[in-house]
Amino acid sequence: MAAAQEVFTEAGPGASLNEIARRAGVGPGTLYRHFPNRQALLTAVLRDRVQALCEQAQNLHTSDSPDGALSRWLGAFLAHARAHHGMGSALMVNEPGTSGLDCHQLIVNATAHLLAQAQQHGTARADVTAGDLVQLVTGIALSTAHDKDAEPARRLLALVLDAAHAAPRRSA
Repeated sequence: MAAAQEVFTEAGPGASLNEIARRAGVGPGTLYRHFPNRQALLTAVLRDRVQALCEQAQNLHTSDSPDGALSRWLGAFLAHARAHHGMGSALMVNEPGTSGLDCHQLIVNATAHLLAQAQQHGTARADVTAGDLVQLVTGIALSTAHDKDAEPARRLLALVLDAAHAAPRRSA
């Protein structure tokens, strides 16, 4: 799995499965015994990445202020989406709905939990939904995916966070 994550990060979802096997120190037959096709391997790698990302949301919920937790979570999700958007797209394009992995719903659920906490705290607008935030962050990730510098993406995320707050965070 570590070799697959590394190679997919470097070369994208179309990376050579033989290269993954080589880096893992196994033969192609061993790789195919564990993962019968590219989709199975992509699903396993993406599942690990999304689960790790969602664990961050759980940790933030208990260790940070509601605003800080939501902000850090959306920043982590943005970084994940910018770095790995091709993997999820490859799964949906190749055989939509057959992977058994609904990354979008897992991320919406994690966002909803942190957003609800901020809304209960009175610092996030009541009319903002987790789906809104996920869609906005996904849009930022897609529109800045080819930028080597992450600053434009962070700036756009700051605008989204400002818009999601119940009261302006900066003076006019």
